[in-house]
Amino acid sequence: MILTKAQYDEIAQCLVSVPPTRQSLRKLKQRFPSQSQATLLSIFSQEYQKHIKRTHAKHHTSEAIESYYQRYLNGVAKNGAAPVLLDLANEVDYAPSLMARLILERFLQEHEETPPSKSVINSMLRDPSQIPDGVLANQVYQCIVNDCCYGPLVDCIKHAIGHEHEVMLRDMLLEKNLSFLDEDQLRAKGYDKTPDFILQVPVDLGQA
Repeated sequence: MILTKAQYDEIAQCLVSVPPTRQSLRKLKQRFPSQSQATLLSIFSQEYQKHIKRTHAKHHTSEAIESYYQRYLNGVAKNGAAPVLLDLANEVDYAPSLMARLILERFLQEHEETPPSKSVINSMLRDPSQIPDGVLANQVYQCIVNDCCYGPLVDCIKHAIGHEHEVMLRDMLLEKNLSFLDEDQLRAKGYDKTPDFILQVPVDLGQA
């Protein structure tokens, strides 16, 4: 089904006030039942990432981070089982996974002797059970699983989809008996940029 610009704009406008959660995506599907889940997710991700890039700086000021951290502490002190961090992210219109990263970094700065490295932070986001505070681990987990635009879960899904498409493309090239080099072969030849595949002989697409 071909998506017209008017349809795209209508969906994009609907996303202005929608938080980037899977629940919101389900509501979007109900609003636009004729569009596929993949189409809606693609538009959802593109528009939300544009928004995050525009507003990223204001969430990373020292004042903003301290405000978020104190609100997080106050929230879990009242009810540690409530989705405090997820609700905070949605309230200030910031991606849940990115909010989780901010609060985790701030927590570790306060409780660890040395500043946490990026690799340590990434590892804890991928596996929140590594976080040395059970309440924060649960809060981070809620943010990760409810964010459909950012975070390690989304990265894993994107990687799996990319690999699936790479396999499909390889099968198509083999079926057409086309000579090509794959990423590993290109890397071995010293190429700086390595697309999934590169044809060794130019092909007329009209005859392929």
